Amino acid sequence: MSLYPAVFLDRDGVLNEDRGYVWRWADWRWLPDVVEALIQLKAAGFKLVIVTNQAGVAKGLYQETDVQKLHQRVALELNKRGLKLDGFYYCPHHPDYGGPCQCRKPAPGLIQRAAKDLSLNLDQSFLVGDKVTDLEAGRQAGVTSFLVRSGYGQISEGLVPPHVLVFDHLAAATRHILKITS
Repeated sequence: MSLYPAVFLDRDGVLNEDRGYVWRWADWRWLPDVVEALIQLKAAGFKLVIVTNQAGVAKGLYQETDVQKLHQRVALELNKRGLKLDGFYYCPHHPDYGGPCQCRKPAPGLIQRAAKDLSLNLDQSFLVGDKVTDLEAGRQAGVTSFLVRSGYGQISEGLVPPHVLVFDHLAAATRHILKITS
């Protein structure tokens, strides 16, 4: 069985504006150059997997079906551009609303589940996130992780270990990934 390289992507703050509990398409705003970056990563042979904490479900602000509907709409919009994402993985839990779980980042559960489901090679994979919790999930899963300053990244930048590379946005991280893997 072949194992594939992947780029794991946090959602809010990396792909779209983090407007606080984005669960409706009407609230979705793509960040600049994201779709083009995704197309480049896909063309280079990476599986593209969204990994996102969705604590609003645990807090009762929206339902899991709302998250699923939004992800279906995101996939539809990307399909119109000729791009197919390989998976959406989300954690509907929050430690203050029901206790701990193994999928909420910084735990690596979402990444590990995607790796198993999609036959991914974590040693050849990357994660792009805007929070320290994203980076920690990537570290625990064994993937190279990068921080982007979009979203909460500017706040998180001072908290990341010195070996973690920081980029302004997904397009810049994509250029780096393509450079080091070509």
